[in-house]
Amino acid sequence: MTILQERVTTTAPLVKRKKRDWSVAIRVLVLLIASVFVLGPVLWTLSTSLRPPSESFKLPPAFLPLNPDLASYEQVFKQLNIVALVVNSALVTGLIAVGQMITAALAGYAFAHLRFRGRGALFSIVLATMMVPAQVTIVPVFMLIRGVGLSDTLLALIIPAIPTAFGTFLMRQYFMGLPGELAEAAAIDGASPWRTFRSVYAPLAMPGLAIVGILAFNFHWNEFFRPLIMTISEQNFTLPLGLVSLQGNLGTGSISVVLAGVVLSMIPALVVFMFGQRALQDGLTAGTGK
Repeated sequence: MTILQERVTTTAPLVKRKKRDWSVAIRVLVLLIASVFVLGPVLWTLSTSLRPPSESFKLPPAFLPLNPDLASYEQVFKQLNIVALVVNSALVTGLIAVGQMITAALAGYAFAHLRFRGRGALFSIVLATMMVPAQVTIVPVFMLIRGVGLSDTLLALIIPAIPTAFGTFLMRQYFMGLPGELAEAAAIDGASPWRTFRSVYAPLAMPGLAIVGILAFNFHWNEFFRPLIMTISEQNFTLPLGLVSLQGNLGTGSISVVLAGVVLSMIPALVVFMFGQRALQDGLTAGTGK
């Protein structure tokens, strides 16, 4: 081996290592920039909620409050029946999440493993509903809800939200990733389709169901549009509707008080995400090793 060949052989790993180091550095930089855009508004909301009203619009603005206090949080509890709002939101979002998990599992299993006429066309129709904005269907849904006597009730928020096209699509894809031989083996043992679903496929689909439940909870916990249309009485208000009242009729409410309410509203969603993070990761990565 010549001297030139030895030098090339020696420097090649160094060049690859430098390229790898640059790649890692670029990825870290991108993640840092993304974290600023993601966490920045959250931290600013928390900081502003701890400011006295006199500091909220001070120029130049300071990221940290000069005289932090909890007066804004005290005002939230004085102006709102925060416990009733949280209970309403928890009841509505919890029942919607459970309902979506059940309907998505049943429909997803049927589209994945049951054979019936028109299955493909029906699934295409289900997917097509995902492209229809909620603003288009809200009036017919409201008329239907009022026609059956459920207007201005919590059921008006729960029942229409239980069918989920996205959840059905997600669970269909999840069930299609499970071996079809399981159903054949269960049929040989004399199990009915319902028994096969309940005893064989449903336990294996728990990570996928966790994704459906967590996403449904986080979405409907923050939902404002449907509760605004469907409810009139304050006793049926959810937390997002209550937070709007902190702004005042003319938008003259204290921004510190409003953001204090926002911080309080984020806590339950963060708790659900923290406890469901492992299940969410398992569901998203399921099947990647196949």
